[in-house]
Amino acid sequence: MGSTCTFTESILRSCGFRTGLFTSPHLMDVRERFRLDGLDISEEKFITYFWWCWNKLKDKTGDDVPMPAYFRFLALLAFKIFSDEQVDVAVLEVGLGGKYDATNVVRAPVVCGISSLGYDHMEILGNTLGEIAGEKAGILKKGVPAYTVPQLEEAMSVLRRQASELGVSLQVVQHLDPKKLEGQPLGLHGEHQYTNAGLAVALANTWLEKQGHLDRMHARHSDALPDQFIKGLSSACLQGRAQIVPDPQVNSENDKDGNSSLVFYLDGAHSPESMEMCARWFAHVTNYDRMQPVSLKQPHADRNSKKILLFNCMTVRDPQRLLPHLLDTCAQNGLHFEQALFVPNQSQYNKLGSLASPPSEREQTDLSWQLSLQRVWESLPHSNKGLNGANTSRTSSVFESLPLAIQWLRETAKQNPSTQFQVLVTGSLHLVGDVLRLLKK
Repeated sequence: MGSTCTFTESILRSCGFRTGLFTSPHLMDVRERFRLDGLDISEEKFITYFWWCWNKLKDKTGDDVPMPAYFRFLALLAFKIFSDEQVDVAVLEVGLGGKYDATNVVRAPVVCGISSLGYDHMEILGNTLGEIAGEKAGILKKGVPAYTVPQLEEAMSVLRRQASELGVSLQVVQHLDPKKLEGQPLGLHGEHQYTNAGLAVALANTWLEKQGHLDRMHARHSDALPDQFIKGLSSACLQGRAQIVPDPQVNSENDKDGNSSLVFYLDGAHSPESMEMCARWFAHVTNYDRMQPVSLKQPHADRNSKKILLFNCMTVRDPQRLLPHLLDTCAQNGLHFEQALFVPNQSQYNKLGSLASPPSEREQTDLSWQLSLQRVWESLPHSNKGLNGANTSRTSSVFESLPLAIQWLRETAKQNPSTQFQVLVTGSLHLVGDVLRLLKK
């Protein structure tokens, strides 16, 4: 849902409105959850709002009425920020579900949207798509327009039934036709983003209509999107989703044209469905130059490349569902990994923003979960058709820490300047955020 919310906020901001976005989760800094006009809230302003809310709640709580849980507190903080900052429109992303989500205290939103549903947060939302859809449908409100995207029938039937019980006309939005963008690319990459963009267009359009602002939109012709929509969709930005980051510390003499020897492909996919989308995106972007005519190839496009997986996931996830989806989808797209690296997330950061620092490295790291991930990986079929049609075997390693894995990748890249190492980082948004933090040091 984060991509849909990001697209929606970016569209409305491009239409000239002051926007607030509350999104979940963050990658490096909790302030990422609170965006004003497309920017993270400043550290100074965040601290001021934080302590105002904390102190107000502390005065009202006690043994019988405890402080709200983490996400509920953040939602309250978002409402305070957006109210005081006098935003024209607030876009709220739910946390885990809908029915009991903290954001559901908004009883009369202008419009509701439900993006693609998959097997995520099953320990809370349910073990079937129907059960998960029932929880997600909890955001639907009587008399409030609602949109969703094409879903599997098990999920769609539940959404339609609950919408019908509320008297809500649930409209299904198809993916956005790329032609409507007038040649502009989406700001968020991956073919699945056209589905999220289509839903965002419907949500933004409904808000504009309900608020009486549609007459402010300007389209080049009747079949095109308004110019402001195109600008918003093409300028949307969301870290850790289909993000490509060349390593700034690895620069060989052959990389003066910007073609780095070590490139990280970051995507916080952590469900079977998103893992498949992640694999398709990674295969597409890394195979793109190989499939181009010689006249269109980028410099060094023909040099040797090696694909490496850098992976971790939370213990509530099932690696038996995640890793096969990733591997099978990559294989179907002609891609195989030379090696898989399993790491713990970087130590938890316990301070805000520029003050953030990990606990002491002397703490003993429990690698039992990473070793179990490695066993799942090694249990998968070890013969895959490589790009040349030959059978290839995969190897894997477990590193005691993420910095050690990054160090190994950098040293390996420097020792092999004629090879480009393309590292897919996935399985956990926390892992993606920690990699981004390390790369920015």
